Amino acid sequence: MLKKRVIDAVVVANGSYPTASQVLDIVSNSPYTVCCDGGADTFIDHGSTPDIIIGDGDSISSANRTRFADIIRYNPDQQTNDQTKAVQFLLSQGKRRIAIVAATGKREDHTLGNIALLAEYLDWGADVRSYTDYGVFIPCRDTITLEVKQGAQVSIFNIDAVGFTSQNLAYPLYDFTALWQGTLNEATAEQITISAAGRYIVYVTYR
Repeated sequence: MLKKRVIDAVVVANGSYPTASQVLDIVSNSPYTVCCDGGADTFIDHGSTPDIIIGDGDSISSANRTRFADIIRYNPDQQTNDQTKAVQFLLSQGKRRIAIVAATGKREDHTLGNIALLAEYLDWGADVRSYTDYGVFIPCRDTITLEVKQGAQVSIFNIDAVGFTSQNLAYPLYDFTALWQGTLNEATAEQITISAAGRYIVYVTYR
C-alpha cells in the first residue's frame, strides 16, 4: 500500500462509488468533502453529508437539490467538468492536497477524461491523487519516489516527459510515444523512483 498522505479534502465524483476499505477510510477521515453534482446522491445514501456540492445541477436528485440547497454551488460552465470545478473551488480555498474518489466506472469516456485532467491540476499547483478500488493515479513531474508494496503493478502514462529512467521497476523505461507503452510494469522493492523531464501519470495497485 502506498504511504498514507495527509489531505485537505476529498472530491467525490459521480462514477462508481468506492468499496475498497482503504479508499473508504480516506473518505471517512477527510476533513472536508466536495461532491460533484450527482455524486452527492451516493455519498448521502451512504450516510454522510457533504460540505459543498458543486456542478451544473443536471444529475443530483430533486430531493437532495431541495434538502441541501444551502450548500450547492451551481456552476453551469460546459467547457469543463464537475470534477474540475470541485478542484478549482478547493484551490481557491487554499486546499491543495486533494484525494479524488468515484472518478472511474460507469462511463469509460468520463473515466479517461477524469484521469487525463490530473495533469492539468498538477500544473495549477494541486497535490492530487485519484483513488479507485484497485489502485491510485498520481500525476507527476520530473523525478518522484514512491513507497509501494513489492510486487505492485505500476503503469506510466506519458504526457510530455522525456528522458525516462527508473529504479526498482522490473522493466526498463524509455520515452513512450503511445499511451499503452508504459503499462504493466512491476515494483521489485518497496520503494520505486521514476526520473524524467516533464509530466506523466503513474498508476500503482494496492497489492
